[in-house]
Amino acid sequence: MRVLVVGGGAREHALVARLTADRDVGEIIAAPGNPGIARLARTVPVDSADPDTVLALAEREQIDLTVVGPELPLSLGIADRFAAERRLLFGPTAAAARLESSKAFAKAFMTRHGVPTARFRTCESVDQALAAVRSGEFGLPVVLKADGLAAGKAVVIAEDQTSAEQAIADAMRDRKYGAAGDRIVIEECLTGPEISFFLICDGTRAVPIGTAQDHKRIFDEDRGPNTGGMGAFAPSPLVDAALEARIMREIVQPVVDGMAGEHRPFHGFLYVGLMLTPDGPKVIEFNVRLGDPEAQVLLPLIEEPLLPLLVAGAAGRLNQTSVRLGFECFAGVVLASRGYPESSQSGQPISGIDNAEAIPGVAVYHAGTSRRDGRIVTAGGRVLTVVGRGEDFAEAIRRAYAGVGQISFDGMQFRHDIGRKALKSHV
Repeated sequence: MRVLVVGGGAREHALVARLTADRDVGEIIAAPGNPGIARLARTVPVDSADPDTVLALAEREQIDLTVVGPELPLSLGIADRFAAERRLLFGPTAAAARLESSKAFAKAFMTRHGVPTARFRTCESVDQALAAVRSGEFGLPVVLKADGLAAGKAVVIAEDQTSAEQAIADAMRDRKYGAAGDRIVIEECLTGPEISFFLICDGTRAVPIGTAQDHKRIFDEDRGPNTGGMGAFAPSPLVDAALEARIMREIVQPVVDGMAGEHRPFHGFLYVGLMLTPDGPKVIEFNVRLGDPEAQVLLPLIEEPLLPLLVAGAAGRLNQTSVRLGFECFAGVVLASRGYPESSQSGQPISGIDNAEAIPGVAVYHAGTSRRDGRIVTAGGRVLTVVGRGEDFAEAIRRAYAGVGQISFDGMQFRHDIGRKALKSHV
């Protein structure tokens, strides 16, 4: 089969790397791809956020299956355009993608279908939002989320009233997140460890493909502002068979059934962000695609061919109830540019990638990189993800940081505690 992978980040690099291991995959094309992906597949420099352009590419290249990595083209209806032309695409329609593209929709949907989540209020104006936080209804700390897509950065956990009011002003008055902050969702702050639960869905069925834990804050010990993710490890040691069965019963199946019942059947990767509260697992958020950096540590765990699962999910013919996963552990460390997450510095030469990849058990996935004058340079906020694999988390973490130690570029920043939670979970 000829496969088109849409996107150009580390998640898509991990997807391409995983698909190249499948026997039934013929040529892989990535649009637009990146220098790391270019070592594995043909890259075509198109705008991945333009559904018509991507569709034209798929038709021209006679693509059998298109796999969409990022959320933006999904929210813009790329799956709808492909369906109209009877071309197979793995990913949800724009209506189904609202689980991620609108926090307000997701919360109202969960209320309708009895899916456990934090208490919340959706606010349409600054005055309404200020009244909600000043009422004390949700106590402190309180969580404030921009309604729309904002690359994972528009979530504020306000520890006090002043911070909460500033977050409202930033989003709704100063439009820090653009149109994404026209509405905000205010929630009670749940407590407990966070996990990410991933599935492949075909419209009526969902099959778990693994778990991970992300590190969102920019600095060690979960300090500083939220980012798109500074590292992850997989699988989560917090999820056993009993908890997985409970998540499937109380959360996943009601979501899949609810989406089908509302005439927006969900096809694609479903990422359920969960808080393991004293009252049981509750949904923090949904993503309608693989996470980044979670994909980089999750996909290598899948020990059976990935392509048939994606084809079955896209076609609505997912017959199996489980996926064979390996027993190794993975830890991924994100290397970010100076200024991230508020800004980024591009054009800085990167050295040491080949040395890192020469270490046994280490893989390097490109995110914000480009090629200039024959050299790899930085081209975004999150630049690379360095992943270590091992028989246990200690070995995986050691290898990941050994790889990090080989790489350098001006302004490079990273967390030094990725995976530490996994070690504590085993104590």
